[in-house]
Amino acid sequence: MSRPAVSPAVLSLSLGAFAIGTAEFVAMGLLPWYSADLGLDAESASYVVSAYAMGVVIGAPLTTLLGAKLPRRRYLAALIGFYGLANLLSAILPGYPALVASRFLAGLPHGGFLGVASLFAAAALPHEQRARGAVQVMMGLTVANIIGVPIAGWLGKELDWRLGFALPGVLALVSAALVLKLAPRVGADRSARPLAELKALANSAVLLTLAVGAIGFGGMFAVYSFLTEALLKTTQAPGWVVPAMLALFGIGATLATMNVGAMTVRYGVFRAAAAVLAIMAAVQVFSIIAIGSWPLMLATAFLLGFGGGMGIPLQVRLMDVAGEAQSMAAAMNHAAFNAANALGPFLAGIAINRGFGYRAPGWIGLGLTAGGALMLALAWAQARRRDGSARLLRH
Repeated sequence: MSRPAVSPAVLSLSLGAFAIGTAEFVAMGLLPWYSADLGLDAESASYVVSAYAMGVVIGAPLTTLLGAKLPRRRYLAALIGFYGLANLLSAILPGYPALVASRFLAGLPHGGFLGVASLFAAAALPHEQRARGAVQVMMGLTVANIIGVPIAGWLGKELDWRLGFALPGVLALVSAALVLKLAPRVGADRSARPLAELKALANSAVLLTLAVGAIGFGGMFAVYSFLTEALLKTTQAPGWVVPAMLALFGIGATLATMNVGAMTVRYGVFRAAAAVLAIMAAVQVFSIIAIGSWPLMLATAFLLGFGGGMGIPLQVRLMDVAGEAQSMAAAMNHAAFNAANALGPFLAGIAINRGFGYRAPGWIGLGLTAGGALMLALAWAQARRRDGSARLLRH
């Protein structure tokens, strides 16, 4: 296998991750425009975001089981190709029910693609460079929030909100074609035992870790999902502020990814996760104060991005406790965060619809963050009880 053919293969997978990151987060940025066009209230508009998230929750374990023994190249191409078609359906099909259904379909391959793509990219490079391949794939998500989401949001604002879904749809189809052309032909893993992966779902340590993300991360999504709409409804912000706000969120998430990783190594998963939850709680308080001031709301978007670092300590913890069910645990980590992406906007939309205003998502976020902190405390207590030593704080 020649090395020149490998690097483009990894980049083709990274393009798929870029498309996924763009489509996942742009739905929140486009919310004011599709809700106005379709005549939706805040609660109904939130279902568009939640439908995608529920697709990820259901699709992550399902695609992991169905794809365990399939050839990786064709499996990945099929997943990201399906993703592209589902996003194009969001752009083409008329009406609210079709939009909700197509967003659900788009979520189905999300977790399976990202989990397998990282492992595939790592295996495609020489042993000493495996980490670089996995990082390159996941960088697609990070770059999407800095570049892809603002561009798709600008298209949706200035031209038509449907173009915001069409752009990642086209990119996903290009990724599928490139994966088929460039990815190395690796045979199926005949030793895979799909049903054994289900053991992860019966592991209380795994479930508690997933609960931290599913509940605690919901606080960030509760605020972020309605931040653009709150900006437009409560301020007289210049036109450039919306894409700038989306980009600042991505920059904050990138900085968090870089720093929380180092924090996890130095202080351990529990302290790192607790620190991120504390930061998220402070940002949610700030978001309540910021409503009505577009400069402060810009700062809110940037600070909200720091919550994106939560995935790192939780993923490390899952690697420690999942045993042989690593693929399922990795996929379910994506599912947990998208469960949060369903829960946060759903509760915030209800609160806004009941007349509590655009400060309500901040209060909802605080409650969810507190719930995540409770789950983290239970996970920590369980770990200490099993190990019988406070040294677990450093693992």
